[in-house]
Amino acid sequence: MAEMTGKQDSGIFGKVKKPELSMLQIINMSMGFLGIQMAFGLQNGNASRILANFGADVHELSWFWLVAPVTGLIVQPIIGHMGDNTWSPLGRRKPYFLIGAILCAIGLVMLPNAASATQMMAANVLLLAVIFLAMMDASINVAMEPFRALVGDMLPKHQGTIGFSVQTILIGIGAVIGSYLPDWLTQLGVSNEAAAGFVANNVIYSFYVGAGFLLLTIIYTIVTTKEYSPAEFAAFEGGKE
Repeated sequence: MAEMTGKQDSGIFGKVKKPELSMLQIINMSMGFLGIQMAFGLQNGNASRILANFGADVHELSWFWLVAPVTGLIVQPIIGHMGDNTWSPLGRRKPYFLIGAILCAIGLVMLPNAASATQMMAANVLLLAVIFLAMMDASINVAMEPFRALVGDMLPKHQGTIGFSVQTILIGIGAVIGSYLPDWLTQLGVSNEAAAGFVANNVIYSFYVGAGFLLLTIIYTIVTTKEYSPAEFAAFEGGKE
């Protein structure tokens, strides 16, 4: 794990300045965002197709897309508040990265396989698919919101713009990869056709790849980034807990 590059000098009023981080450290702490946006790109590019395959009326698909903003409105403020008041052996924000990534990866695997799961669970395939879609939306928000907060936690104010710029670049890269992945798999020979009521293999396999990549990038951020302890945060605030 890389060490901090700056010095923790005492500032005015007894505060300790946050050390500057290197560009590599900033990329490391934001790498999980790449996996999150890859999952988001897969969802945005394929959810309508999947739901239509499962019997959703094409003219009513817009109603299903209300799931994302509604879950965001509910989950983001809750996770933001909880993250601000959490400390664990894993850290302050990392537990939410990990929990969100695991749940999202499960959703990525299960959503395109809802038809097969329906046969085992004796459930309505469209209802099950919507549940998995909502699960993905909620867990993406659980993992994503703490990444934005991590920039404020880890970087001094003058590096905040760099931190958010790196996240924006990774967001764009992840979204492009997620959006094009099914087409790339088709070019490699994976079938893009499916039986009625099921999802094509190129979509299913791309969701598997997205789930694996999401977990790898989140774990990479967790391993390479050390969050500040409550005592260090108190020092940065001039002794204020």
